[in-house]
Amino acid sequence: MVNTLTLTVTFTLALTNHAPLFALILMFFFFSWPLCRKKFCLDAQLFVEKFEGALGKGKGRRLYAYKVMMAKKLIKFNRDFDNFKTACIPWERKIKEVESHFGSSVASYFIFLRWMYGLNLVLFGFMFGLVVIPEVLMGLPYGSIPRKTVPRSEQARAMDFSVLFDFGGYCKYSILFYGYYNNKRTIGLLKFRLPLSYLLVGFGIFGYSLMVVTRTMARNANEGGDGAEDGAFIFSWKLFTSWDYLIGNPETADNKYASITTSFKESIVDEQMNQKDENVHLRRFLRILANLLILCSLAGSGYLIYYVVRRSQDFAQMDDEELSWFDKNEVEFVMSLLGLVCPPLFETIAELEDYHPRIALKWQLGRIFALFLGNLYTFLFALFDEVQGKREKSIKNATEWALKEYYANYTAFHNTTELPPPHIDPADAIRGPCWETSVGIEFMRLTVSDIQVSYLTILIGDFLRAIAVRFLNYCWCWDLEAGFPSYAEFDISGNVLGLIFNQGMIWMGAFYAPGLVGINVLRLLSSMYYQCWAVMSCNVPHRRVFKASRSNNFYMGLLLLVLFLSLMPVIYTIMTLSPSFDCGPFSGKERMYDVIIETIDRDLPSFMGTIFGYVSNPGLIIPAVLLMVCMFIIQSSVQCMATKTQKATHEIKFSPMYGNQNPKGNSRDQVQSNV
Repeated sequence: MVNTLTLTVTFTLALTNHAPLFALILMFFFFSWPLCRKKFCLDAQLFVEKFEGALGKGKGRRLYAYKVMMAKKLIKFNRDFDNFKTACIPWERKIKEVESHFGSSVASYFIFLRWMYGLNLVLFGFMFGLVVIPEVLMGLPYGSIPRKTVPRSEQARAMDFSVLFDFGGYCKYSILFYGYYNNKRTIGLLKFRLPLSYLLVGFGIFGYSLMVVTRTMARNANEGGDGAEDGAFIFSWKLFTSWDYLIGNPETADNKYASITTSFKESIVDEQMNQKDENVHLRRFLRILANLLILCSLAGSGYLIYYVVRRSQDFAQMDDEELSWFDKNEVEFVMSLLGLVCPPLFETIAELEDYHPRIALKWQLGRIFALFLGNLYTFLFALFDEVQGKREKSIKNATEWALKEYYANYTAFHNTTELPPPHIDPADAIRGPCWETSVGIEFMRLTVSDIQVSYLTILIGDFLRAIAVRFLNYCWCWDLEAGFPSYAEFDISGNVLGLIFNQGMIWMGAFYAPGLVGINVLRLLSSMYYQCWAVMSCNVPHRRVFKASRSNNFYMGLLLLVLFLSLMPVIYTIMTLSPSFDCGPFSGKERMYDVIIETIDRDLPSFMGTIFGYVSNPGLIIPAVLLMVCMFIIQSSVQCMATKTQKATHEIKFSPMYGNQNPKGNSRDQVQSNV
């Protein structure tokens, strides 16, 4: 009776001052009462929750009701805004569809492709907004100066498709390439400093890319660590965390089930293999032999590229009519062919090593990466060898000799010392080779050739193969779907390495061809739709499905390495090579970085020039760079250790062993020792 009266009084008081008693009602609900009293208490709680905005009396009732209404509307707005942000993520539905059929491992490639698209879109904004648009709007128009005019000898075929497809003719003398941009210090009414902007954007592309890649790696390191890679509790982690809950396709689920079963078998077999006796000397000999064969293949591919690039230099001295289509595109054809032939060759040679499949995959990725990088650097060395300083100097001397002859004849005939400039049509002016534009054209051709080979490989190797397997299976001697050739699987590592290699070419070539970033944006945009269609219609799920979170930072590490290696040729060009004398924004200067020195001398106080001279000393730059790298490594290590400590503390806190009070006091010590 007393308890019932207490509840009645409590319910009545809740009508006037509900806030403190709301928690009291919740506390009453957990008392050891009969079910009818608990039901009465529950009804009181529901009544208070339903009419909590109108229970109060006095001046604050309406204000409180207004606050409650606004809080609910704010919660609804935040939820709708989160849904809107999710809907605005590009290709989210398409990637989720791929993820439901093939698992997160295949979807990780398309997420990486979307990330690369966003990065290149920002780089395109830098290049287009700070270099291309100012030159188009405020620079001299086409045909006003020789660098913006097609030579008279090339005008007849300047609009032919074959010429434009090789980025010659009007494409060569357009905003796509370095040679089109003017070398005036300021242009337009706004006095925009185009040469300085061109150089700073070239540095800014690398700086922004470095910042984005390192931040992504740090975020992946903080969010990663699913535990399956650790050495403790291997079977527990595999048992409770191996399943990919994003799989929505029955075939993929069956493959994942088989993959988990195989994973347990492999772990047991690994323990048995460690105790197995084998011929260690024979295994070492075969691995050394395999590495020697692969090194010979890498050296041979590098020499072949160097040889064909030197041949292309000889072809450049000949007339186009004397050359065949293969002679004009020999470099791109050889590099694409090596990219197709060498990876299967490496995989065949790797059979001699008899590594564990996981270790063999890392070796294969490293060798393919070394192949791509070696081919690219050999290509660069051969291109820089093509910079013909003697020829450019002779053309420059010929131009000066022609001007001196003009001045001598004019003063002798008119008997005056004031000379008007000679009137020479821009199409008839003597020109140098403009080696920067030549390098940019080679990068353009290589990028377009890579696009063609990639798309044709998907069309022939996936689409036509799937059609043949699908329709010839009814009339063939064996089961084509289960046996050879079967349907193709999506090559995750090969496609990701192709993206990384292509991005390295973009980073290096963007300085010589500002339009290359725009071409790459279109390439990534089309690849998203083309490859999503191919993987959904032509490929089958992997027989061994794995989670993608384990390899995110491995790919990002390769991308970071490519970024640093791509920076070196550009820095070498800016700091060492002399720019062309008649094309580009740095013509007329000894070195490209003289633009910065000129800006400091003219626009800043004199002491700033002295400070810049001390700072630009290599003896200070190299230690500063090493110090920055060390600080970055230390900071990343500290962040990773802090994150792991927080996760370990969280696991200990919610561990069943933490909650059990062991009378001997050994439970917590055991958990800490395991962590």
